[in-house]
Amino acid sequence: MSENPRIEELRRRVQTDAASIAFAQLAEEYRRAGRYEEAVAACRTGLAIHPGYLSARVTLGRALIEINELEGAAAELAQVLRSAPENLSAIRGLAEIHHRLGNLDQALAFYQAALNLARHDPDLEQTIGELARAITPARPPIADGLSFEQASAEFLSALDTEPAPVAPLAPSAPVAPEPVALPQLERFLDAIHTYRQRRAV
Repeated sequence: MSENPRIEELRRRVQTDAASIAFAQLAEEYRRAGRYEEAVAACRTGLAIHPGYLSARVTLGRALIEINELEGAAAELAQVLRSAPENLSAIRGLAEIHHRLGNLDQALAFYQAALNLARHDPDLEQTIGELARAITPARPPIADGLSFEQASAEFLSALDTEPAPVAPLAPSAPVAPEPVALPQLERFLDAIHTYRQRRAV
């Protein structure tokens, strides 16, 4: 298989001039081509000469993520953020690292920071939504399928149990009750009335 012409050109430039900053472009082309080990090697060689080249350090961090060297990747991306706190690629990279490690709270914080910089990004919005649901326990579903008679029976059964004393609550603003279907309310009140009559006998 023939070499990518862009990679071949950049590699020739770097070989001709070891101090060339073209190493950063070469590394990124390697990363995009899925040649992560070569991307890492190109970055490390170039960064030894140009340690302040942040875009190359981002490429290094992202390539390290792909080969699952997460600790090294986090160190590289954190170094980028110390110099450029709003570097979106570094923030997203750290979010992905925490996500892979199962640190969902930290991952969510980084993803939200990324969304603040890339507003309305649909991928970020979806990931944040999924993480938020994973972190917040779902409320148990309300049991359904009970007939009115079954619900009334459960309520009446609960009346047989003496309630535990509770501390008085501070007065609060009255809350309007939700509307209840009148026929069901009447049947419910009739059931309570019948129950109390039985208890009185």
